[in-house]
Amino acid sequence: TYMAAEGLEKAAKAKNCTIKVETRGSGGAKNVLTEEEIAAADCIIVAADTQVPMDRFHGKPVISCHVADGISKAEELLDEAISGKVPLYQAEIKPQETVKASGSVGHKIYMQLMNGVSHMLPFVVGGGILIAIAFLIDGLSVDMTTLPAEMRANFGTITPAAALFKQIGGVAFAFMLPVLAGFIAMSIGDRPGLALGFVGGSIAASGSSGFLGALVAGFLAGYTIVFLRKIFDKLPEALEKIAPVLLYPLFGILIVGLIMYFVVEPPVGALNTAMNTALTNMSGTSKVLLGILVAGMMSIDMGGPFNKAAYVFGTASIAAGNYDIMAAVMVGGMVPPCAIALSTILFKKKYTKQERESGPTNFIMGLAFITEGAIPFAASDPLRVLPSCIVGSALAGALSMAFDCTLMAPHGGIFVFPVVGNALMYLVSLVAGTVVAAVLLGILKKDVTE
Repeated sequence: TYMAAEGLEKAAKAKNCTIKVETRGSGGAKNVLTEEEIAAADCIIVAADTQVPMDRFHGKPVISCHVADGISKAEELLDEAISGKVPLYQAEIKPQETVKASGSVGHKIYMQLMNGVSHMLPFVVGGGILIAIAFLIDGLSVDMTTLPAEMRANFGTITPAAALFKQIGGVAFAFMLPVLAGFIAMSIGDRPGLALGFVGGSIAASGSSGFLGALVAGFLAGYTIVFLRKIFDKLPEALEKIAPVLLYPLFGILIVGLIMYFVVEPPVGALNTAMNTALTNMSGTSKVLLGILVAGMMSIDMGGPFNKAAYVFGTASIAAGNYDIMAAVMVGGMVPPCAIALSTILFKKKYTKQERESGPTNFIMGLAFITEGAIPFAASDPLRVLPSCIVGSALAGALSMAFDCTLMAPHGGIFVFPVVGNALMYLVSLVAGTVVAAVLLGILKKDVTE
């Protein structure tokens, strides 16, 4: 992740080492290592909680650890790398060999969940923004006060342009739950799990279990493949070859379908309906507290598990028709970069020359809802930066909820403000959270001597 990359780069600079960091986020591999760079490297550090191509490191000293170690134990990793006592990595014959960092059961479940979430987000973001544009078009083109009640119910599809945007966005959005379940299943059972997960996710989407049902479907599908592999392990070699294309899909889809319809849908559907009803009926203090929670989570690790959990909760709420939660989530993610940019302007003595020069660019990143712009500052001084940003984000989320701001688009920052419900007060929430976080940074951070 970018935060681990920042930690390793800072530790390497302090130890006068040359380092190149390849990142593998939801946008794909960035800054990819070349064959020449790998050959010239004294040591490779793989700080990852996801699958990484490992065969290219054959014969090189390799340290494999969790991504969190790249953030909190960067200096120790560099010391180990420099020691020259790192064992050589031996790749297997398979050309696409990958490795997962070992960890607890809970950590593996998190990795599998994130595999589904990362593949789901492009459908949610693209489809959600198109649907929001459809509502914007109708809102600008039609006077709702003059329309009969039956036409108001069709808001978002009244004009031809809006109907087209909503139809395309709806198609993309409909892939959300099948893709989530499919890629969770694939991370557990490899490619045979994909079809089972898609079917289970589609059942959840067409039924009442929704997002929660899709989560269950993903893990159910993945472990169904694990179970079937054990069952078909003793098949003759001739039949073994047809198992992935015939036996796994046939029996797997049947098993997942039956369990989803008769075991998962009734209780999880009732729970999902109850949760959505409770969220819809939230008001007053409880609504504000929820805004504090989800917006604050966006700043805890800026792209890590807490941030992703809040964002996924917001996107799932959009699918369920609760648009105020997503508004609190997005404003919470916009505050940290904006606050840091403002702080570098107001409190110049608290930042190095390099930080002062790069600080204002965080305004652009923050307004575009790219929380990662704050990561270099958080990584260099987490004990002061993170609490300041969390307080600012939580305040912005609380105000967003208190002002009944809503957001149908799951991304876009200031560019989707036209589709925000109560946009003026939403801007007030963002400004208030930014100012408070910036002032706290000025109070908590120590003066820098260069």
